[in-house]
Amino acid sequence: MKEKIIFNIIHTSDIPKYQQLVNAVNNAIANNEISIGDLLPSVNSICKTHKLSRDTVFKAYSILKEQQIIESVPNKGYYVASKTKKILLVLDTFKAYKEVLYHSFIKNLPNNIITDVQFHHYNINNFKTIINNSIGNYYKYVVMGFNSKEVPKVLSKINNDKLLLIDWNIHAKPENNYVFQDFGESFYNALKKATLLFKKYKEVNFLYPTFTNHPIETVTFFKKYCKKHQFKYNIITDPKEINFKKECAYISVSDRVLGVFLEQCRNKNFEPGVDIGFLSYNETPMKKFIYKGISVVSTDFKEMGIKAAEFITEDKQIQEYIATELIVRESL
Repeated sequence: MKEKIIFNIIHTSDIPKYQQLVNAVNNAIANNEISIGDLLPSVNSICKTHKLSRDTVFKAYSILKEQQIIESVPNKGYYVASKTKKILLVLDTFKAYKEVLYHSFIKNLPNNIITDVQFHHYNINNFKTIINNSIGNYYKYVVMGFNSKEVPKVLSKINNDKLLLIDWNIHAKPENNYVFQDFGESFYNALKKATLLFKKYKEVNFLYPTFTNHPIETVTFFKKYCKKHQFKYNIITDPKEINFKKECAYISVSDRVLGVFLEQCRNKNFEPGVDIGFLSYNETPMKKFIYKGISVVSTDFKEMGIKAAEFITEDKQIQEYIATELIVRESL
């Protein structure tokens, strides 16, 4: 059979040469340049053409065989065995609600999709390294951005039809594909549904600790909500000043603060939902079971994962917002 793939080995690249070979085969399969049954170049021809050692080529082909992407036939060579596509999923951190998104995303992908997951931890150098090392190695990219002016320039290296931005609408361009949650108007509308519950308390406090990376937009819309409904309110940013008081309601964007809340309630004999109110941002599988249930305001991360998977499996533009909803439990 005629060989259909040409390797472009960059000897000065930081990516190991064997990995460049692996990436090239995966990319060729993802882009329909080669199909199941197609013959790959022989070890000898690759060594000769690209000045590589036999060990390097054997290592690349061994990895592809272990992944069941290729198979070998004695005295004939290596052939494509499966039509696998590689996806890069870049998240900020791996918190409980991101785990919901991740599992929903993976569950809704076909078996021939391999997903690599990386975390930038809101560090622009990490982000640059992840994206720069990934260019050309993946069929599509699903990326959770963050507040850094350098992010757009880094993302500009990825073709728009291969890039999906998720979670936070920051640095997005009109032509980008995206699945976002709304930290503004949708959050405001969710709070309106809790108005009668908030009226049980003398004031409503927003806990926005300095260590959080949560969008400041929610604070703006919280203030708007309290002024509209004439609630006395405070914005608490210093973690050392978090001292929970009776007859007050609290909204928190940090699960670290949720632990402090429960500890102080136990020490002060406060009954959540009776003596004190608590509304947590972002639903997680455990919040319905903690204490008697923690009320949450949250987007649907399962739905976000489903929509992100649709971007991978369907060749069409996607631009959607997932609504933020209120889930009332005993803590409010």
